Amino acid sequence: MNVSEIMVKPVRIEKSENLSHAMDLMSKHETRRLLVTKKGKLMGVLTMRNIARALGTSRKPGMPASALHVATAVSDAYSTVSPEMDVNDAIVTLQQQRGILSVMDGEKILGWVTPKEILKTCSVDGFAAEFMNTPITAAPGDRVVHVRRIMMDRDIGRLPVVDEYQVAGIITEKDIAKAMRAIRDMVTANQQDSRVKNMLTADVMSHGVKTVYTNSPASEVVDIALKFGYGGVPVLNLEEELVGFITRRDLIAKM
Repeated sequence: MNVSEIMVKPVRIEKSENLSHAMDLMSKHETRRLLVTKKGKLMGVLTMRNIARALGTSRKPGMPASALHVATAVSDAYSTVSPEMDVNDAIVTLQQQRGILSVMDGEKILGWVTPKEILKTCSVDGFAAEFMNTPITAAPGDRVVHVRRIMMDRDIGRLPVVDEYQVAGIITEKDIAKAMRAIRDMVTANQQDSRVKNMLTADVMSHGVKTVYTNSPASEVVDIALKFGYGGVPVLNLEEELVGFITRRDLIAKM
């Protein structure tokens, strides 16, 4: 099977557009990344993590997301591949580096392949315990600026929120980006810094997160990730305590 058989049409945005429009596009198309172009030519990738980083920075204080250009947050987290590449080789490429695969014919963009397309196409055998990693967690009372810093330093997109050993929710780069956007758009410039510093994880985290157990089939993790659009799934032991976390890339890493 070749890459051309599993690639999908990427959601594009021009480099000159603003971050507010980018977030609206992501929400509309239920994606966490956009392909950035300049007059149709590939320039890079914009991810929700890039946006959370840009909106949380102290540079350009007081400016709304609509005044910040995509160019301020674009990254090179992609590899260009041909449509004839074998899917197994595509998996190896994704295992070796972060980002996505942009399928190209010369300078023409044909499509892209993300971890989602790989998981929809390839089967994953085994149990959750074989794929999980030790979770980095947040508490409901943690300040969002602290959680954001952990995400940026560790290059991760989400943290399960734990309260007395139980999963209370999850905080993602999307949650943080949305909160930062709201503050920049609705709070006066002289009050933004105070609002950001006082914002707690409990204020922005998502509730009702789906979980699996250590003995759950890995295929169940894949199903949950794809059905609910999760980038990662918390893993519990039989006492309902959080013991691990599995991301889409954890699954691909052991294919």
